[in-house]
Amino acid sequence: MVQEKNYKKTLIACYLGFVTLAVTANFAPLLFLTFKDLYKVSLEQIALIPFTFYLTQFFVDLAATKYADKIGYRACVTVSQVISALGLVLMVLLPDLLSSPFPGIIISVILYAIGSGLIEVLVSPVVEACPFKNKDGMMSLLHSFYCWGAVAVILGSTLFFALFGVENWKILALIWAAIPFINTFNFLTCPIERLPESNEGNSTKKLLRLPLFWLLVLLMIWAGASEATMAQWSSAFTESALGVSKSVGDLAGSCLFAAFMGISRLLYGKMSERLDLVKTMFISGILCAICYFVASLAPLPIIALAGCAFCGFAVGIMWPGSLSISARECPLGGTALFAFLALAGDLGATISPTVVGYISELANGDLKAGLLVASAFPILLVISLLRIKRSKSPVPVTARS
Repeated sequence: MVQEKNYKKTLIACYLGFVTLAVTANFAPLLFLTFKDLYKVSLEQIALIPFTFYLTQFFVDLAATKYADKIGYRACVTVSQVISALGLVLMVLLPDLLSSPFPGIIISVILYAIGSGLIEVLVSPVVEACPFKNKDGMMSLLHSFYCWGAVAVILGSTLFFALFGVENWKILALIWAAIPFINTFNFLTCPIERLPESNEGNSTKKLLRLPLFWLLVLLMIWAGASEATMAQWSSAFTESALGVSKSVGDLAGSCLFAAFMGISRLLYGKMSERLDLVKTMFISGILCAICYFVASLAPLPIIALAGCAFCGFAVGIMWPGSLSISARECPLGGTALFAFLALAGDLGATISPTVVGYISELANGDLKAGLLVASAFPILLVISLLRIKRSKSPVPVTARS
C-alpha cells in the first residue's frame, strides 16, 4: 500500500512550504527602507522586524519539541500555510487600521513567523519520513528550494516594483500570500508518514545529554547568525551604504546572495560523498568571514556587492550540513531533534540582524559598521567546528545535505 501513495504530491507540498518560508523571510526586508519612509520608523525599529520574526520562530520551535508529535504533522503543516497567508494579508491591512503603523507590522510578522516556524521544524522530517530511495538527493533539493524561492521573491518583487512602483507593494504582498493559501490544500490531501521512534531511542532527555548534540546546537546558532545577517540586511545595505538604487540593491545584494546559496547546496548535494563535511564547513566559515570583511571594508561598491553575493555561497551548506550530521548521529531523535536544531538556528538568526541594526544605529546609520561586527559569527562557527573535530564522538566523513 505504501507504493500506491503519491509521495510526489508530498514533495511538491514540502517544496512550496520552503518557498513560503522564503517569502516570509525575504519579502519584508525588501521593504525596510520603504517602511522607514512611509511609516516614519527608525532603523532601530526596523531592526525589531527580523528580531520579532526569528524570536517568534524560536518559541514555535521550542513548542514543537513537545507538541508537534502529539498534534500531528498534517495538522501542524496545514496550519502553517494558513497562518503564513494570513500574516502577509494583515501586513497590508493592519498598519493603516491601527493608530500607530509599526505595531501593525509587528503583529503581522508574528503571525507569519508562527507559520514559517512550523514549516522549518516539520517539512524536513516529513520528507525524511517518506520512503524515497534517494533521500540524500531529496533532502538536498528540498533545502535548495528555500534559496530558489528567495530568488523568485526578490526577482519577482524587483520586476513588480520596476513596472508598478514600490508604492504598490501591498498588491504584491497579496500575490505572495496566494502561495501558502494554495499549498494548504496540498498538505490536506498528500500522504504524510511519521519518523520512526523507539522507547529505547533518543528521548528528549537523552538527546540533551549528548555532548555532540550541544556542539551541533552551537554550530546551528552561528550558522543561522551568519546566514540571516546578510540575508536580512543586504538589500538595505547596498541601497544606503553603497549608494545604489533599490533595484540594484535587491538584485545584486539579496538575489545574488540567495542564488549563490542555492548553487552551493546543489553542488554539495552532488559532491557530498567525496567531501569531508566538517572540513568543507570549516572552509565555508573562513570564506564567510572574509566576505563580511569585504562587504564592510571594500572601498569600491562593486567589490562590496561581490562580498554580499559570495557570502551566500559560503553559508549554503551550514544549515543542511548540520541537519545531515545530526540525522546520522541521532537516527531516533525524531521530531525533537529537528525542532531543537531549528530552535538553535533561529536563535542565531534572531540575535544577528538585531545586533547589526543596533550597531549601525550607534554608528549614525552606517550599516558597514554593523556588517563588520557580524564577521564574528562565522569566526565563532569555525571555533565550534574545531570543537566538533576534537570531540570524542566521531563525526562522519560524509553526510546528507
